[in-house]
Amino acid sequence: MRKEKDSMGNMQVPDDAYYGAQTQRAIQNFQISDRKIPKSIIRAIGIIKRSCAVVNSDLNNLDVKIKDAIIKAADQVIIGEFDNQFLVDVYQTGSGTSTNMNANEVIASISSEESGLKIHPNDHVNQGQSSNDVIPSALHLSALLEIEENLCPALLTLQNSLNQKSEEFMSIIKTGRTHLMDATPIRLGQEFV
Repeated sequence: MRKEKDSMGNMQVPDDAYYGAQTQRAIQNFQISDRKIPKSIIRAIGIIKRSCAVVNSDLNNLDVKIKDAIIKAADQVIIGEFDNQFLVDVYQTGSGTSTNMNANEVIASISSEESGLKIHPNDHVNQGQSSNDVIPSALHLSALLEIEENLCPALLTLQNSLNQKSEEFMSIIKTGRTHLMDATPIRLGQEFV
C-alpha cells in the first residue's frame, strides 16, 4: 500500500492502483451493490477528457506536452486498457463526482508515468470541467455510441430476419383474425412485413 493525500487527508491506496485517494475513499464509502460503472460510460468519459485536453491546449490553458500525455492516457482508457481501475460502485453521489475523479486520477497517473511529467488530476485532466457537466455528457455520449454500435446493427439484423421469414412464409395462406373473429385470409409472410 502507498499513502496518497488529497484535500480530505491521507488514504492508503494499493501500490499497483492508478487511481488515488479520492477514488479509494469512494470505493470504501460506496460499498452498496458491487456493480461498477458500465464500460461504455468509462469510454465516454475518456473521450470527454481527451477532447477537453485538446480544447484547453488550443486555448493556451494547457501545455502541449501535458495535452499530448493526457491524450495518450485517455486513448488507453477509451480502448479499455484500464477498465480494472474503475472500481467505484455505480450507486454513489448524484453528480457522479467519484467516477469523474476516478477518471481524472487514472488518466493523470498514466500520463505522468508515461511522460515523466507531473500531471495533476484536477489542475490538468479536469481543467475547466465539473462532474455536473462530465457525467451527464458521458451518459449522453455513451447512449449515442451504444445506439450506433449495438442497437442499430441489432435492429438491422432483426429487420433482415423478418424479411427472410416474410419471403419464406409468403406461400402459406392462413385465416386472418380481427376482434377475435375470422377475417380475410392473408399470407403468413405478410405478418412479417
